[in-house]
Amino acid sequence: MTDAAETGRRRLRTLVETESPTGHREGIATCLDLIDSWASPALGRLGERRTVDGVDHLYWPAAGTPTVLLLAHVDTVWPINTIAERPYLEQAGRAIGPGTFDMKAGIVAAIGALEQLADTGHVSLLVTSDEEKGSLTSRALVEEAAGLVDAVLVPEPSLDGALKIARRGGSIYRIVFEGVAAHAGLEPELGANALIELAHQVLAVGRAADAGCGTTVSATVARAGTVVNTVPADAELHLDVRAWTTSELERVHRQLSALDAVDPRVTVTVHGGINRPPLEQERALGLLGLAKRVAEREGLPPVEGVPVGGASDGNFTGALGIATLDGLGPLGAGAHAPHEWVDLASMHERTQLLAGLLRELAPPTTPARPVPVPTAGTPDHRTTAAPLEERQ
Repeated sequence: MTDAAETGRRRLRTLVETESPTGHREGIATCLDLIDSWASPALGRLGERRTVDGVDHLYWPAAGTPTVLLLAHVDTVWPINTIAERPYLEQAGRAIGPGTFDMKAGIVAAIGALEQLADTGHVSLLVTSDEEKGSLTSRALVEEAAGLVDAVLVPEPSLDGALKIARRGGSIYRIVFEGVAAHAGLEPELGANALIELAHQVLAVGRAADAGCGTTVSATVARAGTVVNTVPADAELHLDVRAWTTSELERVHRQLSALDAVDPRVTVTVHGGINRPPLEQERALGLLGLAKRVAEREGLPPVEGVPVGGASDGNFTGALGIATLDGLGPLGAGAHAPHEWVDLASMHERTQLLAGLLRELAPPTTPARPVPVPTAGTPDHRTTAAPLEERQ
């Protein structure tokens, strides 16, 4: 095993064992410090902590004219203490554990690629921390950083080795039901049951789906009631909507916005809307061709491109008209599932593929400028930068 491969494995284990569920500030901060301690020496400059509504993200603007953005997220779907239940394990060439595949192995591969470059002046790197819950605080930063470059590379998990050239867009909804409470045994007829209304509406929203064109409407979270002997006055339903086109997302939005209560005594209020626009294939084809040439030149396994149903922050950058190639992370399986794992050999392969792409998209123009980087966590380890528009 090469020193670089061993370093990558060690970094992956450290990141996975440092749990970082969306919204857990301490875990996120520790992971960002680790990433900064590895990426800042590779880039020759310090990362900038960007805090939006109390949520931290880490950004390295390009030192020169920006041409390419590496875009990743450090948050996971796994709650704190998952690692105690399912410890990190290396077995049969796999790294197994929460967050390995989505997407801590991709972050490690991206940093390894940066370490191979002679000049990183044209490369920017953004690591966000709320992607798994819709990028509500980071979307503007993603779009701001992407708007400065010609191409975006996203080391999200691959699909059996294939790169992701199109993604469905997504919407998120929260439907609130307000009824009337009553004693369930003495006078249930005086109540307006919010839970029964929710049940009616679960069936109604499902009819907004269209399997023929790949539009899904999934009821994912439901809450109602407080005690067993009371007609529930309040209920709440969460929906996940996916579609290949913006027009389909808009159609579903209109249909959901027009929901009528079956029980007129219950108020139905729909919150939410389109969260991520679709990533259209046209944004990725040029970069896919480049990736194929790089893989062949470097003696790597051939790569193909596939459309996928899930969304990522690459949806935002593609919607801006910027060339975006996703799924550049290592191979594996089980994203968001208890059996999540990543193929360790593929970490080296994807590191080499990313390095080759970066050399093509951000060719060196000046000698590298190494910058001494303080140890992660020291008081002077952060810089607070002015907004991008003020530095242009």
